[in-house]
Amino acid sequence: MSEFLDILTHGRRLQGAVKELSVKELESVKEKLENIIEKRKDKEREQQKAEQEKRAKIEEIQKQMQEAGLDVDDLQKLSADTGKKTKGAKRPVKYQLKDEQGNTHSWTGIGRMPKVFKQAIDNGKDLQNFSI
Repeated sequence: MSEFLDILTHGRRLQGAVKELSVKELESVKEKLENIIEKRKDKEREQQKAEQEKRAKIEEIQKQMQEAGLDVDDLQKLSADTGKKTKGAKRPVKYQLKDEQGNTHSWTGIGRMPKVFKQAIDNGKDLQNFSI
């Protein structure tokens, strides 16, 4: 792509590259380039308009904040206070098992079954035996 840009932006190289094209083909290329340029200008105008609208909204908000006696720091403090995440309630334990060493193992019944429960079931016990 770099070589293409070098040819396109250098007068003599461009002239050499298009010397075999007819006038009709050159006119077609010219129209396509003009379309591309016009689309690019439209896009830039849209971006400038969006930027102006954004600036106007910011100025309006700043004016409202001044009228209300607020500062940006007030908003940051508020968002810091309310931005704390709280953990949800833990799921209730549905099954409990005491192993040979006397350790108690709990399971909510959700997710992969712990090995101790799996081993007990493989040894012939029923999961309902461990229900709480």
